Amino acid sequence: MPPRDFRLQEGFKPGDLSLREIFWRDHYKFLKKHGYTLRDRYNPDRVPSWKKQKNASKSFGDFEDGQYSQYGQILDATRTDGTLVVLKDVSIDASEHEIQIGKYFSSGAFATHPKNHCVPFLEVIDPPEGSQIAFIVMPYLLETNYPSFQTIGEVVDYFRQIFQGLQFMHENNIIHGDCKSDNIMAGTVSLFNVPPHPAQRFMRLDYRGRVSVSSSRTKKPVKYYLIDFGLSKVYRPEDAPYLRQPPWGGDKTVPEFFFPNAPPCDPFAVDVYCIGNSIREDYLDGQEILEKPKKGFEFMRELVNDMTNSDPKKRPSMTDVVSRFEDVIKRLDDKQLRSPVLNIDEDLPIFRRIKHWTTQWTYRIRGIPAIPNA
Repeated sequence: MPPRDFRLQEGFKPGDLSLREIFWRDHYKFLKKHGYTLRDRYNPDRVPSWKKQKNASKSFGDFEDGQYSQYGQILDATRTDGTLVVLKDVSIDASEHEIQIGKYFSSGAFATHPKNHCVPFLEVIDPPEGSQIAFIVMPYLLETNYPSFQTIGEVVDYFRQIFQGLQFMHENNIIHGDCKSDNIMAGTVSLFNVPPHPAQRFMRLDYRGRVSVSSSRTKKPVKYYLIDFGLSKVYRPEDAPYLRQPPWGGDKTVPEFFFPNAPPCDPFAVDVYCIGNSIREDYLDGQEILEKPKKGFEFMRELVNDMTNSDPKKRPSMTDVVSRFEDVIKRLDDKQLRSPVLNIDEDLPIFRRIKHWTTQWTYRIRGIPAIPNA
Protein backbone atom coordinates (compact mmCIF):
# COMPACT_ATOMS: atom_id res chain seq x y z
CA MET A 1 0.00 0.00 0.00
CA PRO A 2 1.40 3.44 -0.91
CA PRO A 3 2.01 5.84 2.00
CA ARG A 4 -0.49 8.56 2.94
CA ASP A 5 1.81 11.27 1.55
CA PHE A 6 2.37 9.28 -1.64
CA ARG A 7 3.18 11.36 -4.71
CA LEU A 8 4.33 10.25 -8.13
CA GLN A 9 7.58 11.88 -9.10
CA GLU A 10 9.01 11.97 -12.60
CA GLY A 11 10.36 8.58 -13.59
CA PHE A 12 8.70 6.80 -10.68
CA LYS A 13 8.52 3.02 -10.90
CA PRO A 14 6.54 0.61 -8.69
CA GLY A 15 8.49 -0.14 -5.54
CA ASP A 16 10.51 3.07 -5.69
CA LEU A 17 10.81 5.27 -2.62
CA SER A 18 8.19 7.99 -2.28
CA LEU A 19 9.36 11.57 -1.94
CA ARG A 20 8.94 11.39 1.84
CA GLU A 21 10.81 8.10 2.05
CA ILE A 22 13.75 9.65 0.24
CA PHE A 23 14.19 11.89 3.31
CA TRP A 24 14.77 8.79 5.44
CA ARG A 25 17.14 7.25 2.90
CA ASP A 26 19.17 10.45 2.98
CA HIS A 27 19.45 10.20 6.79
CA TYR A 28 20.20 6.47 6.91
CA LYS A 29 23.92 6.81 7.61
CA PHE A 30 23.44 9.74 10.02
CA LEU A 31 20.98 7.73 12.11
CA LYS A 32 23.16 4.62 12.00
CA LYS A 33 26.04 6.64 13.46
CA HIS A 34 23.72 7.46 16.35
CA GLY A 35 22.89 3.79 16.94
CA TYR A 36 19.70 3.37 14.92
CA THR A 37 19.46 1.26 11.76
CA LEU A 38 16.55 1.76 9.39
CA ARG A 39 15.11 -1.13 7.39
CA ASP A 40 17.15 -2.14 4.35
CA ARG A 41 14.65 -0.37 2.09
CA TYR A 42 16.24 2.91 3.18
CA ASN A 43 19.85 1.81 2.83
CA PRO A 44 21.26 4.02 0.04
CA ASP A 45 23.68 1.24 -0.97
CA ARG A 46 21.11 -1.51 -1.37
CA VAL A 47 20.04 -3.28 -4.55
CA PRO A 48 16.25 -3.82 -4.39
CA SER A 49 15.46 -7.51 -3.92
CA TRP A 50 13.06 -7.65 -6.88
CA LYS A 51 15.75 -6.29 -9.22
CA LYS A 52 18.18 -9.10 -8.48
CA GLN A 53 18.52 -11.68 -11.25
CA LYS A 54 17.39 -14.59 -9.07
CA ASN A 55 14.12 -12.79 -8.30
CA ALA A 56 13.30 -11.68 -11.83
CA SER A 57 9.95 -13.49 -11.84
CA LYS A 58 8.70 -11.76 -8.66
CA SER A 59 7.29 -8.29 -8.00
CA PHE A 60 8.36 -5.69 -5.45
CA GLY A 61 5.36 -6.53 -3.24
CA ASP A 62 6.77 -9.97 -2.52
CA PHE A 63 9.73 -8.58 -0.59
CA GLU A 64 10.27 -6.88 2.75
CA ASP A 65 12.19 -4.02 1.15
CA GLY A 66 9.34 -3.42 -1.28
CA GLN A 67 6.93 -2.27 1.44
CA TYR A 68 6.12 1.45 1.52
CA SER A 69 6.20 3.36 4.78
CA GLN A 70 2.61 4.24 5.74
CA TYR A 71 3.42 7.44 7.62
CA GLY A 72 5.85 10.01 6.31
CA GLN A 73 6.94 11.64 9.57
CA ILE A 74 7.66 8.45 11.50
CA LEU A 75 9.66 5.34 10.72
CA ASP A 76 10.72 2.24 12.59
CA ALA A 77 14.37 1.46 13.35
CA THR A 78 16.44 -1.04 15.28
CA ARG A 79 18.64 0.23 18.10
CA THR A 80 22.15 -1.12 18.55
CA ASP A 81 20.98 -3.41 21.35
CA GLY A 82 18.33 -4.95 19.07
CA THR A 83 15.38 -2.98 20.47
CA LEU A 84 12.74 -2.03 17.92
CA VAL A 85 11.90 1.68 18.13
CA VAL A 86 10.12 4.42 16.20
CA LEU A 87 11.73 7.64 15.02
CA LYS A 88 9.79 10.86 14.44
CA ASP A 89 11.32 13.77 12.59
CA VAL A 90 10.42 17.19 13.97
CA SER A 91 11.46 20.76 13.36
CA ILE A 92 13.27 22.04 16.46
CA ASP A 93 11.67 25.45 15.93
CA ALA A 94 8.07 24.43 15.24
CA SER A 95 8.08 21.48 17.67
CA GLU A 96 10.07 22.92 20.57
CA HIS A 97 7.15 22.56 22.99
CA GLU A 98 6.43 18.99 21.82
CA ILE A 99 10.00 18.01 22.64
CA GLN A 100 9.91 19.80 26.00
CA ILE A 101 6.64 18.18 27.09
CA GLY A 102 7.77 14.73 25.97
CA LYS A 103 11.03 15.08 27.87
CA TYR A 104 9.18 16.42 30.92
CA PHE A 105 7.02 13.30 31.22
CA SER A 106 9.98 11.01 30.41
CA SER A 107 12.28 12.19 33.19
CA GLY A 108 12.67 11.92 36.94
CA ALA A 109 9.79 10.62 39.03
CA PHE A 110 7.35 11.18 36.16
CA ALA A 111 9.02 8.46 34.07
CA THR A 112 7.95 5.71 36.46
CA HIS A 113 4.72 7.21 37.81
CA PRO A 114 1.95 4.58 37.48
CA LYS A 115 -0.56 7.13 36.14
CA ASN A 116 1.81 8.45 33.48
CA HIS A 117 0.70 7.16 30.09
CA CYS A 118 2.56 9.67 27.93
CA VAL A 119 4.70 7.86 25.38
CA PRO A 120 8.29 7.98 26.67
CA PHE A 121 10.93 9.83 24.71
CA LEU A 122 13.88 7.43 24.85
CA GLU A 123 16.18 9.96 23.21
CA VAL A 124 16.10 13.11 21.13
CA ILE A 125 18.77 13.16 18.43
CA ASP A 126 19.97 16.67 17.62
CA PRO A 127 19.78 17.80 13.98
CA PRO A 128 22.63 17.13 11.56
CA GLU A 129 24.87 20.12 10.90
CA GLY A 130 23.02 22.74 8.88
CA SER A 131 19.59 21.19 9.52
CA GLN A 132 16.67 22.08 11.78
CA ILE A 133 15.27 18.53 11.87
CA ALA A 134 15.68 16.54 15.09
CA PHE A 135 14.60 12.95 15.70
CA ILE A 136 12.50 11.77 18.65
CA VAL A 137 13.09 8.12 19.59
CA MET A 138 10.08 6.29 21.06
CA PRO A 139 9.03 2.69 21.73
CA TYR A 140 7.62 0.67 18.84
CA LEU A 141 3.87 0.60 19.53
CA LEU A 142 0.79 -0.74 17.75
CA GLU A 143 -2.82 0.36 17.30
CA THR A 144 -4.91 -0.12 20.44
CA ASN A 145 -7.12 -2.80 18.87
CA TYR A 146 -4.29 -4.82 17.31
CA PRO A 147 -4.43 -7.65 17.99
CA SER A 148 -8.15 -7.56 18.65
CA PHE A 149 -9.48 -7.21 22.18
CA GLN A 150 -10.78 -10.58 23.36
CA THR A 151 -12.96 -9.47 26.27
CA ILE A 152 -14.88 -6.48 27.58
CA GLY A 153 -12.60 -6.57 30.62
CA GLU A 154 -9.59 -5.95 28.39
CA VAL A 155 -11.30 -2.88 26.94
CA VAL A 156 -12.18 -1.69 30.46
CA ASP A 157 -8.46 -1.78 31.27
CA TYR A 158 -7.84 0.32 28.13
CA PHE A 159 -10.45 2.88 29.22
CA ARG A 160 -8.98 3.04 32.72
CA GLN A 161 -5.44 3.62 31.49
CA ILE A 162 -6.25 6.36 29.01
CA PHE A 163 -8.48 8.14 31.53
CA GLN A 164 -5.71 8.01 34.13
CA GLY A 165 -3.16 9.15 31.57
CA LEU A 166 -5.13 12.23 30.58
CA GLN A 167 -5.95 12.94 34.22
CA PHE A 168 -2.20 12.85 34.97
CA MET A 169 -1.49 15.38 32.23
CA HIS A 170 -4.26 17.67 33.50
CA GLU A 171 -3.07 17.38 37.10
CA ASN A 172 0.23 18.74 35.86
CA ASN A 173 -1.52 21.63 34.08
CA ILE A 174 -0.86 20.27 30.60
CA ILE A 175 -3.47 19.61 27.93
CA HIS A 176 -2.97 16.97 25.26
CA GLY A 177 -4.76 18.95 22.56
CA ASP A 178 -5.52 16.09 20.16
CA CYS A 179 -7.11 13.16 22.03
CA LYS A 180 -8.32 11.16 19.05
CA SER A 181 -8.20 7.39 18.67
CA ASP A 182 -5.11 7.26 16.50
CA ASN A 183 -3.17 9.28 19.05
CA ILE A 184 -3.50 6.44 21.53
CA MET A 185 -1.22 3.43 21.04
CA ALA A 186 -0.58 0.12 22.75
CA GLY A 187 2.43 -1.87 23.86
CA THR A 188 0.98 -5.04 22.36
CA VAL A 189 4.12 -6.15 20.49
CA SER A 190 4.74 -8.57 23.34
CA LEU A 191 1.57 -10.48 22.43
CA PHE A 192 3.09 -11.70 19.16
CA ASN A 193 5.65 -14.45 18.61
CA VAL A 194 7.46 -12.10 16.22
CA PRO A 195 6.69 -8.34 16.00
CA PRO A 196 4.42 -7.31 13.12
CA HIS A 197 5.96 -5.55 10.14
CA PRO A 198 5.45 -1.76 10.36
CA ALA A 199 4.11 -1.46 6.81
CA GLN A 200 2.18 -4.75 6.63
CA ARG A 201 0.75 -5.55 10.05
CA PHE A 202 -0.36 -9.07 9.06
CA MET A 203 3.24 -10.03 8.20
CA ARG A 204 6.14 -10.80 10.52
CA LEU A 205 8.84 -8.17 10.91
CA ASP A 206 11.29 -10.38 9.01
CA TYR A 207 8.63 -10.93 6.31
CA ARG A 208 8.92 -14.70 6.65
CA GLY A 209 5.24 -15.43 6.99
CA ARG A 210 2.19 -14.12 8.75
CA VAL A 211 2.17 -12.94 12.35
CA SER A 212 0.78 -15.16 15.08
CA VAL A 213 -0.58 -14.06 18.44
CA SER A 214 0.99 -15.93 21.34
CA SER A 215 -0.90 -14.45 24.30
CA SER A 216 -3.84 -12.29 25.35
CA ARG A 217 -4.06 -9.01 27.24
CA THR A 218 -5.87 -10.83 30.05
CA LYS A 219 -2.95 -13.22 30.51
CA LYS A 220 -0.22 -10.71 29.64
CA PRO A 221 -1.39 -7.14 30.47
CA VAL A 222 -0.16 -4.30 28.26
CA LYS A 223 0.23 -0.56 28.67
CA TYR A 224 -1.51 2.11 26.59
CA TYR A 225 0.05 5.44 25.70
CA LEU A 226 -1.02 8.92 24.66
CA ILE A 227 1.18 10.01 21.77
CA ASP A 228 1.79 13.16 19.70
CA PHE A 229 2.24 16.28 21.82
CA GLY A 230 2.34 18.60 18.82
CA LEU A 231 -0.76 20.46 20.06
CA SER A 232 -0.11 20.03 23.78
CA LYS A 233 0.35 23.09 25.95
CA VAL A 234 1.41 23.95 29.49
CA TYR A 235 -0.91 26.21 31.50
CA ARG A 236 0.48 27.72 34.68
CA PRO A 237 -1.83 28.17 37.69
CA GLU A 238 -1.50 31.92 37.32
CA ASP A 239 -2.79 31.69 33.71
CA ALA A 240 -6.35 30.87 34.89
CA PRO A 241 -8.92 31.01 33.45
CA TYR A 242 -7.44 28.67 30.86
CA LEU A 243 -8.56 29.59 27.35
CA ARG A 244 -7.47 28.75 23.81
CA GLN A 245 -8.65 30.06 20.48
CA PRO A 246 -10.40 27.30 18.46
CA PRO A 247 -10.24 25.28 16.38
CA TRP A 248 -7.40 22.79 16.88
CA GLY A 249 -6.88 19.03 16.76
CA GLY A 250 -8.20 16.22 14.61
CA ASP A 251 -11.66 15.85 16.16
CA LYS A 252 -13.90 18.07 14.04
CA THR A 253 -17.02 17.50 16.15
CA VAL A 254 -16.11 19.59 19.24
CA PRO A 255 -19.30 21.66 19.88
CA GLU A 256 -17.61 24.88 21.01
CA PHE A 257 -15.66 25.01 17.75
CA PHE A 258 -18.97 25.58 15.94
CA PHE A 259 -20.11 28.61 17.91
CA PRO A 260 -20.56 31.71 15.72
CA ASN A 261 -17.28 33.62 15.78
CA ALA A 262 -16.09 30.97 18.22
CA PRO A 263 -14.50 32.67 21.24
CA PRO A 264 -11.56 31.20 23.19
CA CYS A 265 -12.64 28.11 25.11
CA ASP A 266 -11.45 25.82 27.88
CA PRO A 267 -8.86 23.40 26.38
CA PHE A 268 -9.13 21.01 29.34
CA ALA A 269 -12.86 20.58 28.67
CA VAL A 270 -12.07 20.00 24.99
CA ASP A 271 -9.67 17.19 25.97
CA VAL A 272 -12.45 15.59 28.02
CA TYR A 273 -14.84 15.82 25.07
CA CYS A 274 -12.34 14.34 22.60
CA ILE A 275 -11.37 11.31 24.67
CA GLY A 276 -15.04 10.68 25.48
CA ASN A 277 -15.94 11.02 21.81
CA SER A 278 -13.27 8.52 20.81
CA ILE A 279 -14.97 5.93 23.04
CA ARG A 280 -18.40 6.90 21.74
CA GLU A 281 -17.30 6.45 18.12
CA ASP A 282 -15.25 3.30 18.65
CA TYR A 283 -17.53 1.39 21.05
CA LEU A 284 -20.98 2.94 21.56
CA ASP A 285 -22.22 4.46 18.31
CA GLY A 286 -19.67 3.54 15.66
CA GLN A 287 -18.42 5.72 12.81
CA GLU A 288 -20.59 5.16 9.74
CA ILE A 289 -18.69 2.67 7.54
CA LEU A 290 -15.43 2.92 9.53
CA GLU A 291 -16.43 1.37 12.84
CA LYS A 292 -19.49 -0.55 14.01
CA PRO A 293 -20.91 -0.19 17.53
CA LYS A 294 -19.88 -2.92 19.96
CA LYS A 295 -22.09 -5.10 22.14
CA GLY A 296 -22.02 -4.81 25.90
CA PHE A 297 -20.68 -1.29 26.42
CA GLU A 298 -23.86 0.54 27.37
CA PHE A 299 -22.51 0.77 30.93
CA MET A 300 -20.32 3.59 29.56
CA ARG A 301 -23.20 5.55 28.04
CA GLU A 302 -24.04 7.93 30.89
CA LEU A 303 -20.42 8.85 31.59
CA VAL A 304 -19.56 9.31 27.92
CA ASN A 305 -22.70 11.41 27.38
CA ASP A 306 -21.58 13.72 30.17
CA MET A 307 -18.02 13.88 28.81
CA THR A 308 -19.37 14.89 25.41
CA ASN A 309 -22.00 17.33 26.69
CA SER A 310 -22.46 20.22 24.23
CA ASP A 311 -21.99 22.63 27.13
CA PRO A 312 -18.31 22.44 28.13
CA LYS A 313 -19.11 23.78 31.61
CA LYS A 314 -21.26 20.69 32.27
CA ARG A 315 -18.53 18.21 31.40
CA PRO A 316 -16.78 16.49 34.30
CA SER A 317 -13.09 17.07 34.96
CA MET A 318 -10.79 14.13 34.27
CA THR A 319 -10.50 13.58 38.02
CA ASP A 320 -14.29 13.22 38.17
CA VAL A 321 -14.22 10.97 35.09
CA VAL A 322 -11.74 8.60 36.73
CA SER A 323 -13.73 8.50 39.97
CA ARG A 324 -17.05 7.87 38.24
CA PHE A 325 -15.51 5.26 35.96
CA GLU A 326 -14.27 3.26 38.94
CA ASP A 327 -17.79 3.35 40.40
CA VAL A 328 -19.23 2.14 37.10
CA ILE A 329 -16.96 -0.88 36.69
CA LYS A 330 -17.59 -2.01 40.28
CA ARG A 331 -21.10 -2.88 39.11
CA LEU A 332 -19.90 -5.19 36.32
CA ASP A 333 -19.90 -8.91 37.09
CA ASP A 334 -17.22 -11.41 36.10
CA LYS A 335 -19.19 -12.97 33.26
CA GLN A 336 -19.88 -9.59 31.68
CA LEU A 337 -16.19 -8.65 31.89
CA ARG A 338 -15.09 -11.93 30.32
CA SER A 339 -17.63 -11.67 27.47
CA PRO A 340 -16.20 -11.36 23.95
CA VAL A 341 -15.92 -8.04 22.15
CA LEU A 342 -18.31 -8.25 19.20
CA ASN A 343 -19.86 -5.86 16.70
CA ILE A 344 -23.52 -5.10 17.34
CA ASP A 345 -24.58 -7.37 14.45
CA GLU A 346 -22.14 -10.18 15.22
CA ASP A 347 -22.40 -13.50 17.05
CA LEU A 348 -19.66 -16.01 17.78
CA PRO A 349 -19.97 -19.27 15.86
CA ILE A 350 -20.49 -22.24 18.17
CA PHE A 351 -16.93 -23.57 18.11
CA ARG A 352 -15.38 -20.14 18.69
CA ARG A 353 -17.87 -19.58 21.51
CA ILE A 354 -16.83 -22.83 23.19
CA LYS A 355 -13.14 -21.96 22.78
CA HIS A 356 -13.64 -18.45 24.15
CA TRP A 357 -15.49 -19.52 27.29
CA THR A 358 -13.22 -22.49 27.92
CA THR A 359 -10.27 -20.08 27.88
CA GLN A 360 -12.03 -17.57 30.14
CA TRP A 361 -13.14 -20.13 32.73
CA THR A 362 -9.60 -21.51 32.77
CA TYR A 363 -8.30 -18.01 33.48
CA ARG A 364 -10.87 -17.65 36.26
CA ILE A 365 -9.91 -20.95 37.88
CA ARG A 366 -6.26 -19.90 37.73
CA GLY A 367 -7.09 -16.62 39.47
CA ILE A 368 -6.30 -14.41 36.49
CA PRO A 369 -8.50 -11.30 36.87
CA ALA A 370 -11.06 -10.37 34.22
CA ILE A 371 -9.67 -6.82 34.10
CA PRO A 372 -5.94 -6.91 33.33
CA ASN A 373 -3.72 -4.97 35.74
CA ALA A 374 -6.53 -5.06 38.33
